[in-house]
Amino acid sequence: MSFGVASSSFLTRFQPMRTPLLVSERIYAAAGGLLGLLATGFVMHACLGPTARAPLLIAPIGASTVLVFGVPASPLAQPWSVLGGNVLAAVIGVTAARVIPDPLCAGAVAVAVTIAVTSLLRCLHPPAGAVALTAVIGGPAVTGLGYHFALMPVAINSLLLVAAGIVFNNLVRRSYPHVVALPASPHGTADAPPELRVGFSPNDIDAALERLGTPLDVERDDLIALVRHVEEEAHRRLRGGVTCGEIMSRDLVTIHPDEPSALALRRLRERALRVLPVVDERGVVHGAIDVSIASAMPEATVRDLPSIYFETAGEDTPINELFQLLSRGRVHEALIVDARMRLRGIVTQTDLLAVIGRAQLAKGSALVG
Repeated sequence: MSFGVASSSFLTRFQPMRTPLLVSERIYAAAGGLLGLLATGFVMHACLGPTARAPLLIAPIGASTVLVFGVPASPLAQPWSVLGGNVLAAVIGVTAARVIPDPLCAGAVAVAVTIAVTSLLRCLHPPAGAVALTAVIGGPAVTGLGYHFALMPVAINSLLLVAAGIVFNNLVRRSYPHVVALPASPHGTADAPPELRVGFSPNDIDAALERLGTPLDVERDDLIALVRHVEEEAHRRLRGGVTCGEIMSRDLVTIHPDEPSALALRRLRERALRVLPVVDERGVVHGAIDVSIASAMPEATVRDLPSIYFETAGEDTPINELFQLLSRGRVHEALIVDARMRLRGIVTQTDLLAVIGRAQLAKGSALVG
């Protein structure tokens, strides 16, 4: 691997994951942030006036705004996280400033204690770290307020912002405070739909999270809902029919007609293949060979070898049409080709068994429901 490729691969690890997001959601996030922060500021100004001793807004509320309107489903953006996290951080920051003379040490301790306390109380909120630090290094306008800083402006700012978030997010049909939406029972009860009552359990989610070993910004119930919805979509697709193009192998091992038979034999043995498609430079299938054919004429070229019998199908062919072809015992795989006989993939009996098992489970669950 070249240095440039290695550097590029390393740098891509610093990029955030690309989560699909509708344009409307981006607009809602920006509009909500604008209106929410303006509303908070205007209410503070109307209640306190320009001569208020405390600042009308503090910078960390801007970060809270990003969470409340940008990712309203995040555990870090919920009302208790915003209000509890910010207020606790303010109290911790004021205390650290009074107990520790050095501002640098006091700020570091305040942020560290804030992380620990808010994690324990389930109100972890990233902007709370900035609140704690502001309480230590915010200057006379902040430090002169003492513990009053936790009430005014921190608690009032947070409360107003949460209120604006509840109004705006629900007006645009976003769940805030966030409520997990599991697939609904056909009978209107709290039970999962019949086809989703088997498979994984909440304990499996816990075990997977423990094995993963890193915190995720997703609630456990949201993970359960996500996997349930994924299962529901998979079951719906399986019940609706699967094509060869969906399950075929695409990274194929082939041989050119002009290659020596010895090379074909080596590929068959090294890759533990039953069949090796013979494909020219255009991708057109000329036949297929196996170990017995290749070993019988080791000095010949592949072009001179007789082809074994093979079945073909198209990418759009439903897999149920392969059942009869691959159940006769004559072949164990089908070559998937296009209209010009160019090789696109291979479907084996193992591929069919895997998807049939999933499809039968979905069908059986649907019959139970």
